[in-house]
Parts: sequence; C-alpha cells; structure tokens
Amino acid sequence: MAYRFLSSRIVPSSNRFSKRFVFLFMLSLSFTYLCYSILYCGSTIMTNQTFEERSCLHHKNVGGKKLLQKLRDCTFPTDMRIVVNETLTQQGSNHARNQSIHSAFSSTHARNTVFSEVMLNNITVAQKYGNKKLPNALIVGVKKGGTRAVLEFIRIHPDVRALGTEPHFFDRNYDRGLDWYRGLMPRTLDSQITLEKTPSYFVTREAPRRIASMSQDTKLIVVVRNPVTRAISDYTQTLSKKPDIPSFEELAFKNRSLALVDTSWNAIRIGMYILHLENWLQYFRLSQIHFVSGERLITDPAGELGRVQDFLGLKRIITDKHFYFNRTKGFPCLKKPESSSQPRCLGKSKGRTHVQIDREVIEQLRDFYRPFNVKFYETVGHDFRWE
Repeated sequence: MAYRFLSSRIVPSSNRFSKRFVFLFMLSLSFTYLCYSILYCGSTIMTNQTFEERSCLHHKNVGGKKLLQKLRDCTFPTDMRIVVNETLTQQGSNHARNQSIHSAFSSTHARNTVFSEVMLNNITVAQKYGNKKLPNALIVGVKKGGTRAVLEFIRIHPDVRALGTEPHFFDRNYDRGLDWYRGLMPRTLDSQITLEKTPSYFVTREAPRRIASMSQDTKLIVVVRNPVTRAISDYTQTLSKKPDIPSFEELAFKNRSLALVDTSWNAIRIGMYILHLENWLQYFRLSQIHFVSGERLITDPAGELGRVQDFLGLKRIITDKHFYFNRTKGFPCLKKPESSSQPRCLGKSKGRTHVQIDREVIEQLRDFYRPFNVKFYETVGHDFRWE
C-alpha cells in the first residue's frame, strides 16, 4: 500500500528505475522496523527475568522456612513451582518432601537432573546462605556418658547444625579468641540452632565462667550415667590405647582394704557430678541445664531425644521411627537414611566390651558415690536410680 502510494505520487509511472528504488527503500525500512521490534521485545523479557532472578537473592536474613519457600519460587519454572507447592502442602516432613518432589519430576531424566541440583533442605540452604554464629547450646559433659550419641541423634533435626569434632575451646584453646571459635562453626540460618560438644567442659573449672562471658543465655546439655559404670568405661577406653597401665583396682583405690578411693584419678573424679555442678550453678540457672540419662538413652532414645528437643525449643521431629536397637553393639542406631545404603551407628570405639571388675570393688565404689549421687538427685530434682 505504502509502495503504491509513494510510487504514484513521488515518481512518474514511466520511470521504472525510480519505482524500483522506492520499492527497495520501503523493503529495507520495513525490515529495519521488524528487527528493532524483535530486539526491543527480547531485551524487555530478559530484563524482567533478570530482575526476578536478582530479587531472589536478597533473602539471606529470613528464617529457614520463609527462605526455602522464596528459593523454591525463584528456582523452578512456573509449571514446576505448581507441582512442588502442591506436593509440599501434602507432605510435612523433609523426607516426605524429598520423596514427593522426586516423584513429581520423575517424568523425564532432565527434570530429575534439574531437581537433584536445586532440591533444598535446611542443611544445604544453611551451607549456602547461612552465617557462622557462636553456639546457642553446648553438650558439656560427661565423658563416656553418651555425649556422642546425643550429638549424632539430635543433629538429624533440620533445625540443628552441629560441629562434628570437639573444639575444646573453653578448656584448651580459649586464648585463640571467639573469632577463631566462631570460624569453626557450621553455617546456620536464623531459625537454626548451632551446637557443639566437648565433654571435658563439665569438669573444667574455668569453663562455666568463660561460657557465661560468651552468652549467659547459652543452653547446656549434660549426659550423666551411673558413675561406677562410667568409670569402668573410661578405664576400658584408656586400656585400649595404653595396654600397660595398672589395673582398675590399683588406680581406683589408695587403700583397697580400707576402701579409700583415690579421688585424684580423673576416672573417679568425673563421676562426682554434684561437685562440678555446683561450679556451673554459680554462672547459670538450673533451668538452663538439661540432664540426659545415659541409661535411658539406650533403652528409650526417642524419649530422651524428645526431652532434648523440648529443652532446645524444637518441634519433636526425632521419634521412635528413627531408631533401631543394634544387639551387637548393645545400643540404638539411627535407621538407614535415604541417602545412604547403611544405617548410622556410632564408631567401633563405642559399645566396646568393658573389662571385668571384681564385684566387691564395684560395691565399694557404689558406697563411695552414694552420698554424692543423693545430693545430685536433690539438686537437679530427679532420681536417676543408680543405687
């Protein structure tokens, strides 16, 4: 239309060269307009997408659940978000979420690959978006009481991030400073608890004061066990490393015939719980300390972990379904996680057979510990029934 109008008005009809020129001019003009339109629309779409992607990155300070929801919305295309959101609404636990979302994307290998790379749970989100913080809670004791079991059991909770090794900051490495200590911690979200375990803190005189100077709101977990059994377990561990040490009886008594116990031996002194607790109560309220029964941790791990979760202000997620009793080791293990082909049991050093101790020696030690135990029961308001 434009070509006909221009060719009839601008040039004579007899001039074929001019008509051809006008035609080529209009064609190039149309092509230029078409290219400009395509480029303009494409840049607008890309700008919107880029803005949406950038807006997804500014959520570092929100809680775990909110961050997970925002990251799901940012990561998946619209049709995939619908599947994820519908699936997550129906399934509450992290394990159920993983199963449901995987099944939702099982239609093609490509979608499975995408999902496996972007599937987010509290741990992976914390590793990427969390911050290193000083611990909110500490497992401070006691050695050979069951502290490793408590740590391994509680750390499967999605709102707990725990340091796997014992940092010994408040007893051996305090001069390194809090920044060094913080640097050891795993990254956590604001909604998660940072936890570490060092059993020797409970019997370290300076530890309560140092921990209180870090934060007087720190929650403390103490795993206690029959002090006689604990001492034998302690000796058994030492014997496995140093086979040439004296016998248990020689180390435990200054004078066996007089039943005079050697309280300078660390294996004996650790079990005098009340003496150590009195030091802690100078800096922390009793309500800030939770005592786990090492015996019940074996017979009823879910019950003990339920009380630990309550103490830490966590939802009770760890239950009976997470445990089974390993008859070979003689204590409970975690059932096989989805990501592993084997169940999770503590290492070979845990659950070793104790050395045989003369019955009379055991009775003498029970008599020795009885007054300490009774005072400990009265102070904490709970009878552990070790007599």
